[in-house]
Amino acid sequence: MPLMSGGDAVVRSLVAHGISTIYCLPGVQSDHLFNAMFDAGDALSVVHTRHEQGSAYMALGSALATGKPAAYSVVPGPGFLNSSAALATAYSTGARVLALIGQIPSHGIGKGHGLLHEIPDQIGILRKLTKWAERVGTPQAAPGIVARAFQELRSGRPRPVGIEVPPDMLAARVEVELQPLLPLDGAVPLDEDAIAQAAGLLAKAGCPVIFVGGGALDAADEVRALAERLGAPVVSYRRGRGVLDDRHPLSQLLPGGHALWAKADVVLAVGTRLQLPLSAWGTDDKLTLIKVDIDRDELDRIRAPRVGLVGDAAPVLARLTQHLTHLPATRPDRVNRSRALKERVAADVSVLGPQLGFLRAIRDVLPDDGVLIDELTQVGYSARAAYEARKPRTFISSGYQGTLGWGVATALGAKHALGDVPVVALSGDGGFMFNVQELSTAVRHRIPIVVIVFNDGAYGNVRNMQKSLYGNRLIGTDLANPDFVRLAESFGITGRRVADPDGLRRALEQCLAANEPALIEVPVGEMPSPWPFIDLPKVRGTS
Repeated sequence: MPLMSGGDAVVRSLVAHGISTIYCLPGVQSDHLFNAMFDAGDALSVVHTRHEQGSAYMALGSALATGKPAAYSVVPGPGFLNSSAALATAYSTGARVLALIGQIPSHGIGKGHGLLHEIPDQIGILRKLTKWAERVGTPQAAPGIVARAFQELRSGRPRPVGIEVPPDMLAARVEVELQPLLPLDGAVPLDEDAIAQAAGLLAKAGCPVIFVGGGALDAADEVRALAERLGAPVVSYRRGRGVLDDRHPLSQLLPGGHALWAKADVVLAVGTRLQLPLSAWGTDDKLTLIKVDIDRDELDRIRAPRVGLVGDAAPVLARLTQHLTHLPATRPDRVNRSRALKERVAADVSVLGPQLGFLRAIRDVLPDDGVLIDELTQVGYSARAAYEARKPRTFISSGYQGTLGWGVATALGAKHALGDVPVVALSGDGGFMFNVQELSTAVRHRIPIVVIVFNDGAYGNVRNMQKSLYGNRLIGTDLANPDFVRLAESFGITGRRVADPDGLRRALEQCLAANEPALIEVPVGEMPSPWPFIDLPKVRGTS
């Protein structure tokens, strides 16, 4: 067995498991880890950020954009806690993120001596925010722990994992045996009886509807085949955007889904909790629910389905479609009804004219595989109900976590992982300033994202609620902003200011063509509220 440090054992194991980049911020507890990264040479790209939050968001963006594992490394205590918002978002969005977290020296863990960066029960916090987490107790154990982490990352429901490594474990030099890749947990065998039952319900349905979430991102072909066989509209909101190309006549966004919910007799939920419909839109005994989810615990959440199908979405849906080959190959009547509904919804949503103009400008410029990072801003909220997503993983949202300020750093990770694919981050002036320092990371590592900052001089969504819901009791929402164009230029990147959608279209074309980091500021005033198209009322039943 070769003699190596614990840091070498960790880094060599990461590389052996396919990690070619680590997003990170160094510190004293990680010295020997970074020595090992240096020694890895060209096998490992080290992308350092200006804040631990940025490191974790970059790993998150990489994982969400590719569906593959991504890793970040930060020091313990405040460094780990700074990254925890991103880790919580990775948990909520089902992202394959490996958090490699430092620790205080092993002899002091749990003793409360007040060592640098010590916090109570760090591993306990890490375990709460991940699918699985473990501490490296000996250098010899490091390869096995890394192997187990990747087994967890790639098996079952995607969620982040964590490894905690004390500095003395990284520094110690011992004989270490590197471990081979562990086999993935076996795929859940298909429940043929349940699939046959679900297929029978779908075949007899007069108004079937399919809802897709993040668990359907890798089943786009299977979703389309099943939807076209049934003539069933496919509804997406945040995480499932692009599973079915929004140009398809059967693709519906949230307002269309709400209209369909009122009359649906069978709903097939694929990789989604179906939280909004089940919690807010109402149910009754005339609605038959079928759920497909890789996580058995999700099946009965909120409301138990008539049929629950546990497994990866792609094979489950493929088998469902095989059961339905006796149906007509196309259902033009249902397709025409869905197309007409899309047209009615588009007419209704047109009241969001200012936001729609900017979204159309972005859509006109981005190619089909171009990625839009959804931030919490009025244009971002409107995008959930109106932006045209054409492929999976091209509309990246923080999902139910609603993580304000994640956009810039998440876009950096997505762009770094995707290479030539254009990536655009939507931001409001409030959220943008959460991670403005990562413009420096874009310059240092030559990551050519384009950030669009919609500047209304406020935490605009909160201000609008204070104004409309609380009698204009405005408090804590006005902002003192820098000159964003000059700020961008001070970082050494292109800064542009535009006044309207046509200006945004031209500026975005030029910035993407330049293939350099860029910021486009769009000063805006108060916009029509998108919430009537998101917070939709009950349409059936009493529960």
